[in-house]
Amino acid sequence: MRALIETIEAFARTIGGPGLFVIAFLDSSFLSFPQANDLLVIWMVLQNKPWMPYYAAMATLGSLAGCLTLHHLAARGGETFLERRVAERHVERAREAVRRYGMAAVLVVSLLPPPAPFKLFVLLSGVAGVPRARFAAAVLVGRGLRYFGQGTLAVWYGEQAVAFLRAHGRDVSLGMAAAALGFACYLWWRRRHAARPTAGSGSRG
Repeated sequence: MRALIETIEAFARTIGGPGLFVIAFLDSSFLSFPQANDLLVIWMVLQNKPWMPYYAAMATLGSLAGCLTLHHLAARGGETFLERRVAERHVERAREAVRRYGMAAVLVVSLLPPPAPFKLFVLLSGVAGVPRARFAAAVLVGRGLRYFGQGTLAVWYGEQAVAFLRAHGRDVSLGMAAAALGFACYLWWRRRHAARPTAGSGSRG
């Protein structure tokens, strides 16, 4: 399996943006390439910095396509599909997070590096029947922040970005996830506040 993964990564380097799309798709669906996409985004940006938006977009869209594939399979297979792939204790914890935080949970986990259980949240969203449009929006925002952020680091810091990512990648991801969760909580608070009836409103006799 390791030889297969290395072959796919070498192929991705050869064909550029489409290779990023393929790696991201497989990593978000059927295989696992821990941090390969992150490093490939930085490596390709270093070769051609003006193309950073293209490389980051290809990684983002590939991940989105993989997530939607897994979401669709989980929606069709239901609980059986989930139980065959994930331990029950992990399922319950993730289920509670999805129940409590909704799509904010998917957005935050999509920002985190391995070993964050991102695929578990994708599967649970499919099993729970989360609308595909809402799910896709959360993944698009989370993965977009991740890959465009890494591409920006590569533009700013050059070769040092790889060493920085390896040394502090988890801290950066956690910071971005915390910011995204804070923003999601703010939107939730505003929505609830706007839904409350104002004092003195209602019919008057």
